[in-house]
Amino acid sequence: MSELFGTLADGTAVHRWTLQRAGVRVRVLSYGGIVQCVETPDRAGRSANVVLGFDDLDGYLAHPEPYLGALVGRYANRIAGGRFPLDGRTYALARNDGPNALHGGERGFDKRVWEVTPIEHGLRLSRVSPDGEEGFPGRLEVTALYTLDESGALRIAYEAVTDAPTVVNLTNHTYWNLAGSGDATGHALRLAASRYTPVDGDLIPTGDLAEVSGTRFDFRRSRPVGAGYDHNFVLDKGVSEAAEQVAELHDPVSGRLLTVATTEPGLQLYTADHITAPFSPGAGIALETQHFPDSPNRPGFPSTELRPGQVYRSETVYGFAVR
Repeated sequence: MSELFGTLADGTAVHRWTLQRAGVRVRVLSYGGIVQCVETPDRAGRSANVVLGFDDLDGYLAHPEPYLGALVGRYANRIAGGRFPLDGRTYALARNDGPNALHGGERGFDKRVWEVTPIEHGLRLSRVSPDGEEGFPGRLEVTALYTLDESGALRIAYEAVTDAPTVVNLTNHTYWNLAGSGDATGHALRLAASRYTPVDGDLIPTGDLAEVSGTRFDFRRSRPVGAGYDHNFVLDKGVSEAAEQVAELHDPVSGRLLTVATTEPGLQLYTADHITAPFSPGAGIALETQHFPDSPNRPGFPSTELRPGQVYRSETVYGFAVR
């Protein structure tokens, strides 16, 4: 089911699609592939929206920087200096985060209108990113399937092909607040990650893979999240063919429990410390499944290169329960 959500300045219509199954309702926008709303019940059976979003298109256009609920690409997270080498050539990208490129540039996938096609229990989002868009090489054909399974879990499966060597790293940038409002940093988090990637002052990885043991980055046992995180965690499982569970987020007051399973080797924990009005710092927690930041400049990190004849595939599943 779809409805008109708004119109861009150039007259392009933006639609909102609603998916509903097993007591979960999800609303997705054609603009940015944004997950605008996820409604799930608490332990008393009362449903509430558990993601940060705006009620109208103007809100997203006026506040693009939090990337609320968006499909992020071509490259999620940061690339140092807005430059990377590939096959003997250096590519220059838009520097939209100080000296660095962030989340695909000035007008990444989060600011594009996607073609949306209904499928069984879900949606197929697709677009073609032309060669040179935001400085990235290759014509990239991208699809993202948003589906609800029989349990009500939200599954996002990405595929992409290219006609020239390029780099790809896609994610979803939803901010979760399982209480439905207030401060989310009291939620309890568990991460199956024994290491993380330390960063410099510009949030670029140093190249080290540091142990979490004895540090504030140790979430191997569930504990309150707290504030001050914008870091990539190295998932113990590495890259996997099928999505494996790597995280749990729990709100002890409502009882809502979010599980995250993914094929990706990393997860960026961001506690929204720098989010601005109308939201307050800590209003949501982003759990961005991904390859590592700045991988194109770090040969020791899992590769994000995609070449003609290859298919980029990535899948993340968000499950909902109560405890």
